[in-house]
Amino acid sequence: MLNWNEVIRFANTGNPTPDKRVERPDEEWKQILTSEQFVITRKKGTEASFSGEFCSSYDPGKYHCICCDTPLFDSTIKFNSQTGWPSFTQPVTINAIKYLMDRSYGMTRVETQCNTCDAHLGHVFPDGPHPTGLRYCINSISLKLERNDVKS
Repeated sequence: MLNWNEVIRFANTGNPTPDKRVERPDEEWKQILTSEQFVITRKKGTEASFSGEFCSSYDPGKYHCICCDTPLFDSTIKFNSQTGWPSFTQPVTINAIKYLMDRSYGMTRVETQCNTCDAHLGHVFPDGPHPTGLRYCINSISLKLERNDVKS
């Protein structure tokens, strides 16, 4: 289970090796993604708070990268942070997420990207719930939910 010190170490000294890499030029991404998905995932945009599809959804399943379909987060570790974006306490695997120091807009934050394709996801903060204390604040548009089959 990751903690804030490990996140900072990854951001400062290098990230875990992903299981695979997906690299495409922007022209290919533009053909695969909607214009909004492209701006957020490839150009580091941000969706408006409380506007995303997964902001208040808690359906069971795994959240995958919209660009490369890599599993990133599980619905069992999603929580209501009341920030306006889907929030998670940890990724599904230690190497699913890439961490980068982000000093834009006059502040220092840790950006999260898909470690497979470098899609911008959002940011991670050290103010989440126990046991990790992490809050992965993620743009809904950078995710797709692979719902668990519910059998009655």
